[in-house]
Amino acid sequence: MRLLIVTQVVDTKDPVLGFFVRWIEEFAKRVEQIEVICLKEGVHELPANVHVHSLGKERGTRSRIAYTLRFLSLAWSLRHEYDAAFVHMNQEYVLIAGWFWKLLGKRIYMWRNHYAGSWLTNIAAVFCAKIFCTSQYSYTAKYKRTVRMPVGVDTERFSPDVRVMRTPHSILFLGRISPSKRPEVLVNALVLLVQEGVESVVSFFGSTLTQDEVFYEMLKEHVHALGLSDRVSFHLGVPNSQTPDLYRSHEIFVNASRSGMLDKTIFEAMACGASILVSNKDLRERIDREFIFTEGSSEDLAQHLKHMLLLSEAERIAKNLPFATLVSEQSLEKLGNMLIAELRVK
Repeated sequence: MRLLIVTQVVDTKDPVLGFFVRWIEEFAKRVEQIEVICLKEGVHELPANVHVHSLGKERGTRSRIAYTLRFLSLAWSLRHEYDAAFVHMNQEYVLIAGWFWKLLGKRIYMWRNHYAGSWLTNIAAVFCAKIFCTSQYSYTAKYKRTVRMPVGVDTERFSPDVRVMRTPHSILFLGRISPSKRPEVLVNALVLLVQEGVESVVSFFGSTLTQDEVFYEMLKEHVHALGLSDRVSFHLGVPNSQTPDLYRSHEIFVNASRSGMLDKTIFEAMACGASILVSNKDLRERIDREFIFTEGSSEDLAQHLKHMLLLSEAERIAKNLPFATLVSEQSLEKLGNMLIAELRVK
């Protein structure tokens, strides 16, 4: 099988999408050839059967029309090099080239995992032989052709390491800083912990999109106004290759995202031995309720944090033991096997 992958970034140093290089490597083990069209190309060392073609954003921002024409040109010039197209995250590429691929007889697949969607998502889905997501609450989960997939954790890299010491009473929030991730829920929970005299420190690691820069600045101002600057630190996003040590050096990982996203970071944190606190409904039947707080509730999160921060190290480790099975079910190897198998079935 020869595959065309369309994605945003191919760069191991990208703080949000750096993980996708490992996905491509894993897929390359299972297919004859992969052509990749990306918006931006950076650092990578991919196998010989993978060829990357960039739309050129790394050379400076161009007009949307220029990117579209370049994309269509590549899709056409490479038409004899692929049998199917797999679009990762961005439905726009399906909307642009879906009709074109259909005329060429190419099978179209889309990965889209997000609670939000629109009539444009519905149109993109019409072109697809299958749609993939990880959450039963994703907007795309409603389609008959949707297949749920593992989140794809690289368990070789994300694992415990006793050489990395966990900072006592430390809480990690890692991911793109945006309204959909709800970082303010954790900030407001920290206020309640301070009021109850519970020792804790919070680290936020994540960059932000241009449209969310005002939100990010407001979040930092909110922390300062609440007098929490000595307990909260903000850091830019780091490459996926550097995140294992962040999980290993913090006791608790908090994810407050809305259900429908099922962030991969949740399972990466589990794999590295951190305790987790999440509000995602997908996990309600998979993990103990002490790891789940009410969606959007700072008060409930604070109570869960208080309980977890007062546990001994031995108690915390014992409670995390059941995570191993869940992580293995969400591994990158399992994702590679399942996804490629679905692509091969016509």
